[in-house]
Amino acid sequence: MTTISIIGSGNMALTIGTRAAKHGHTIELMSRNTAKAQALADQIGNGATVGTFGAAPAGDIVILAVLYTGAVDLAAHYGDALAGKILVDITNPFNADVSGLVTTAGNSLSQQITAVAPEDAHVVKAFNTILRGVLAGDKPLDAFLAGDSAEAKTRVAAFLESLDLRPLDAGGLEMAYVLEWASILLVGLARNGAGFDLALGAEVL
Repeated sequence: MTTISIIGSGNMALTIGTRAAKHGHTIELMSRNTAKAQALADQIGNGATVGTFGAAPAGDIVILAVLYTGAVDLAAHYGDALAGKILVDITNPFNADVSGLVTTAGNSLSQQITAVAPEDAHVVKAFNTILRGVLAGDKPLDAFLAGDSAEAKTRVAAFLESLDLRPLDAGGLEMAYVLEWASILLVGLARNGAGFDLALGAEVL
């Protein structure tokens, strides 16, 4: 299929990397903690490799699989190494008790990343409305996305479809803030009786 670069070495990096590798993609992991990235690459298998943190990622699609607190600084650190790349922002900027967001309308994490990324890099919000445990189950799911570049969204949508996910385009990058709130809704439902084996979706009637 294609090479997907994932910056990060946490649970979501492992989950997305494992699902993508299972569906035929080559995975490159990049992390400040090289040893941890190598451990994840070994766990993912299927030819997963470890790239040099801060260097230009091998993949045209680069997944920022880090906590929201470090995502903007990460994009700034990489700088021109991200030129021409599609950056997939999976973050959820929850407040301390997950009752709301630390972002505001017009200032989503995706928009903050866009502000520091190279001009020809395109940010797409995706994956943030799917719980990690549900994503790891490798079942068909709906995956909402938002971004300003139609071409970048088409590329990300094709990637999502290759993972047996149904891409649902929510609109421009201003909708990333809405998708961040959608994840608050998901957590609220899970906490209040629906359980964490739960996924958001849409149905055409």
